[in-house]
Amino acid sequence: MTVSTTESGHHGRSGSGPEWEYLLRTWRGLDVPQGWRAEIDDGRIALLPPPRGGHHIIVESLQRRLCQCLPEDLGIYQRLSTAFPALGKLFVPHLMVVPCDIVLGPGHERDDPVDAAEALLVVEITSKSNARHDRTKKLWAYAHAPVPLYLLVDRYDERGPMVTLFSDPQNGTYKHADATPFGRPLTLPEPFHATLPTEKFPH
Repeated sequence: MTVSTTESGHHGRSGSGPEWEYLLRTWRGLDVPQGWRAEIDDGRIALLPPPRGGHHIIVESLQRRLCQCLPEDLGIYQRLSTAFPALGKLFVPHLMVVPCDIVLGPGHERDDPVDAAEALLVVEITSKSNARHDRTKKLWAYAHAPVPLYLLVDRYDERGPMVTLFSDPQNGTYKHADATPFGRPLTLPEPFHATLPTEKFPH
């Protein structure tokens, strides 16, 4: 299911402005089925079905390990909406690390998305249906935010199941990409100082 600005009488490029405000109001008013995610991209709201099988194992493993190394002032959240107002986008990554006061502070409402520029790390796990989107459009958006670290867990990489850490965003592009095959550990830089085991990730 999609809702677009053009279908509803709102025309023009999506971004900060009337079109974005309309999409955000519509997104807030959706009755999203349990387990589904609603994201905004290219002037449309798309409903994404619940992930299957191995997603949950990977998310639990990553969250458990990250929780062991995070500083007190940082939190790791599942399915926390993150917005890119200047780009007219809103995503719901599988995991996101942000300062706790951004999410728990008095000015943050439950339905408010977090500004993507506040995120320190986002994690996306591909499905067959969205792998290309995660590798291209989301990579582009996270680099433009800029989010310092984008961790892409891609079971459908043409080289074989792979975990890639994109880092050092500059001018809308990540300057570094560290690809690690499933089964080998991946090291995260500051402020995490963590080694992520991947040997139990399902293919």
